[in-house]
Amino acid sequence: MIRALFSAASGMTAQQLNVDTIAHNLANANTVGFKQRRTQFQDLLYQNVVQPGAAAGAQTTIPTGLQVGLGARPSSNEIVFTQGNFQMTNNPLDAVIQGKGFFQIRRPNGEIAYSRAGNFHLNRDGVVVTSDGDPMEPQITLPPEAQSVTIAPDGTVSFVQPGQAAAQVAGQIQLANFVNPAGLNGIGGNLFMPTDASGEPVVGVPGGQEGLGSLRQGYVEASNVSVVEEFINLILSQRAYEANSKVVKAADEMYQQVNQLTR
Repeated sequence: MIRALFSAASGMTAQQLNVDTIAHNLANANTVGFKQRRTQFQDLLYQNVVQPGAAAGAQTTIPTGLQVGLGARPSSNEIVFTQGNFQMTNNPLDAVIQGKGFFQIRRPNGEIAYSRAGNFHLNRDGVVVTSDGDPMEPQITLPPEAQSVTIAPDGTVSFVQPGQAAAQVAGQIQLANFVNPAGLNGIGGNLFMPTDASGEPVVGVPGGQEGLGSLRQGYVEASNVSVVEEFINLILSQRAYEANSKVVKAADEMYQQVNQLTR
């Protein structure tokens, strides 16, 4: 019975983290470029009362054995990088990645972070920046008199100046991709940092031979969180938590019966 108490407690703790993850997903249902997380679980160690395959006699072995599990634990909450829906903004600086890839963002400490959020703005110097003021890498600058800003599918940013018919190139947007995007480290602000699990970034031109997606101007990528799916997961997690709590109650009642045997 003591095993049942600890196993059920581990299940309740695991479902608490699952609910935390679901709450985080729902809170970011309208966050541009957000990618949902999915909690995954592992069973804990097993106590071998009878080892499977142990000798039952001179010529026979035990076919199944007797093992008692000790509960469960959350093993990871993997980032799911499925494509979110595209939302039209008509902002010429907004861009969405159709396919794989991340925008490269230069953080204030000089590090390069990566993001799927393509809602960009101009700062007072005409530099294309994120909503937090961090510039894109490589940096793209537009003059104050720039008109008709265009972002091509291959990432070429061009503009037209007053009195001129020919377009001028302001820069080239480059994307990065990873062998294992799920191994990226989320740091908030729609930004990710590479880790040993994600591998090194592969940088290239949008739509190039590196398998990177192309760009579409005037759109942003919405969160890929499905509110309906998250509510279903919330119900399942609540019921699993409730079931584990009933196991705790049942084990407690069994202990109560044992304590009353001598009365």
